[in-house]
Amino acid sequence: MSITRIPPIQCLLTFETLARLRSVTQTAEELCVTPSAVSHRVKQLEQIIGAKLFGRADFSLTTDGSEYLAHVREGLTTLQKFPTLSTTTTSKRKLRLAVTPTFSRSILMPRLRQFIEAYPEIDLTLQVSIPLLDVVAEDADLLIRFGTGRYADLEHVCLMKDEVTPMASPAYVREHGPFTSPEDLEGENLLRSPLEPWRTWFAGNNQDWPEPVEGSQFNDIGLLCDGAAAGLGVGLIRLKLGAPWLENGTLVRLYDRNVPSPHAHYLCWRTGVMSRWECAAFADWLKKIVI
Repeated sequence: MSITRIPPIQCLLTFETLARLRSVTQTAEELCVTPSAVSHRVKQLEQIIGAKLFGRADFSLTTDGSEYLAHVREGLTTLQKFPTLSTTTTSKRKLRLAVTPTFSRSILMPRLRQFIEAYPEIDLTLQVSIPLLDVVAEDADLLIRFGTGRYADLEHVCLMKDEVTPMASPAYVREHGPFTSPEDLEGENLLRSPLEPWRTWFAGNNQDWPEPVEGSQFNDIGLLCDGAAAGLGVGLIRLKLGAPWLENGTLVRLYDRNVPSPHAHYLCWRTGVMSRWECAAFADWLKKIVI
């Protein structure tokens, strides 16, 4: 997803200020942003232009940095001659993200503050989307989809693959266990979801069982986790998305073995969207946090 683009004005202002003050703290104070935002903007600028701007811890400029600084200052001086344009460039950029509910709850929301602090000039709007069930947010700039990855109408990149394993509440395991082999699931309350069919687990454990047709059904993995945590039965849960329930002890694994999910999470966008720096910045940040 390497796309040539003009550096954001915020990155150029941050570079010029840091080159002048040679202090992240003072630069952050002058620009009214966090020190983290200063660091992120400089890194983003270096990635865009393909050159290292600062050499040592004292923020002395490299040869490329000194040459680039002269061009940046010339450009900023020109922009300052047009107050209306300068005012426009300081307004916040809008970014609309459509995201599946449990990915947002388990992966995105616990880390989102990092992005907001690093890019305070971006206003982010989150919308719920479940494309596998045709629940799609309208007019989103970026979409996080869970599915097969076959999206002919959109450009996309795989964000996160996951594995599944049966989980249940500790109370359910005490009452119905022990679970020592896959055969122990026969006759149990298997919670169902079209997003994560049981045939994945059955096939991975050499069980020629049909897909369950009875029992509670959920069209959201977060609700499936909540249902299993409430003792309604056994859920086939993705490890990364189910991490919050595992960590707080409301769900426990029945077996040590995992089976790869046939689906994955993808970041999708329409052709041309990544030319907008706020979209490219979010995409770059998102890919790093899900590794």
